[in-house]
Amino acid sequence: MWRGISVAAAPADDEHPYGHTKAEPLAAAFGAVTLLIAAVWIADRSSVNIYAWANGSHRQQPKWFTLVALAVVVLVKEITFRFVAREGADTDNSAVKTDAWHHRSDAITSVAAAIGIAIALVGGPRFVCADDAAAIFAALIIAWNGWLLLRPATNELMDQAPDHKVIEGIRTLASGVVGVARVEKCFVRKAGHLLFVEMHVEVDPEMTVRRSHEIAHDVKNKIRERMPAVSDVLVHIEPLRALTEKM
Repeated sequence: MWRGISVAAAPADDEHPYGHTKAEPLAAAFGAVTLLIAAVWIADRSSVNIYAWANGSHRQQPKWFTLVALAVVVLVKEITFRFVAREGADTDNSAVKTDAWHHRSDAITSVAAAIGIAIALVGGPRFVCADDAAAIFAALIIAWNGWLLLRPATNELMDQAPDHKVIEGIRTLASGVVGVARVEKCFVRKAGHLLFVEMHVEVDPEMTVRRSHEIAHDVKNKIRERMPAVSDVLVHIEPLRALTEKM
């Protein structure tokens, strides 16, 4: 996660003219996959333990002090999750959001283990595998959240358009620029925490090239000024179709 964010922060260069921000969703996808792997591993280990116990293998009773240790882990991990999740939301960083869920997955498994151990301590040898059963339940929750985190990361890698409200906001800003007759097309893609915009803007067909060029820069500057997340705006100038057809 740290490496992905570090690479994403690097400025654009000749080989990567759009920057390196794709490293963020790539790191997020990697993190989500590790959550899925962890869930499978937890479920597998727990199933093996339950199977061995059911077939006569001796299982030692858990110790009460493990509950204290687990309580500390849950508290620390939940606090860490909330802090990292808030940072991920503020920066709209998919890698940081995924990393936050790594902390919560630790808290979830610890809660499950604590419940299982408590049942085993109260119920005695007959419930010695209760913590393994609880771990399987926790693994299902972790796997589900891993899938929920993997989907937006892969969508971002495939240049899925952001929320329509973002696109409409960009259209509105461009339409408000003096000289813009209509915004014909507006394509937006998200790369990490940045947005890249391509749009077709229609202007008076009798307008000079110089003036239309100025309008294109006005559109770009206004969007970038009002929306700091927009890294670049490519404006294609076209003659207003209604007036062109009349001519």
